[in-house]
Amino acid sequence: MRDPVELDDGIVVRLLADDDGPALAEAYRRNREHLAPWEPERSPGFFSDAVHVREVRALLERYASGRAIPLVLVDDDDEIVGRVNLSDIVRGVFLNANLGYWVDGRLTGRGLATTAVGVALHAAREHGLHRVQAGTLVHNAASQAVLERNGFERIGLARRYLRIAGSWQDHVLFERLLED
Repeated sequence: MRDPVELDDGIVVRLLADDDGPALAEAYRRNREHLAPWEPERSPGFFSDAVHVREVRALLERYASGRAIPLVLVDDDDEIVGRVNLSDIVRGVFLNANLGYWVDGRLTGRGLATTAVGVALHAAREHGLHRVQAGTLVHNAASQAVLERNGFERIGLARRYLRIAGSWQDHVLFERLLED
């Protein structure tokens, strides 16, 4: 994805930029409580600028090598207000990526995640992918609705799939075939 895509109310989805580390750290600090039930437990160090400067560098290296598509949602002030990522891209006969996303707690319920996931699917097609998969906590109905509105289909239940919020939790798995 080369050009930013405007979503709504001045929110734009764009490729992560080299200098986004501090802004990304600030977004995580601002959303620490909002994201805690849905993500791995985070050490205090995770919220530092330095960690995210390194993470941005690593993500952009993976992007350059075709292994990730790291996107951010930004507002009119260029404040990061969400992320949508295609990670663990596998080429060859699989042409698959994993999808992850979140929206700032101040902006949920406005359809931004649904639209941003659609932008990510378009980017996946541009990068020649065949399939995108995602998983949600069993009780995360909002995230499941985002996926279903973007044409994802449920493919199963993965028991104790990821260690989220301090415990191994079951996830509903989804897939989207991009030729459909």
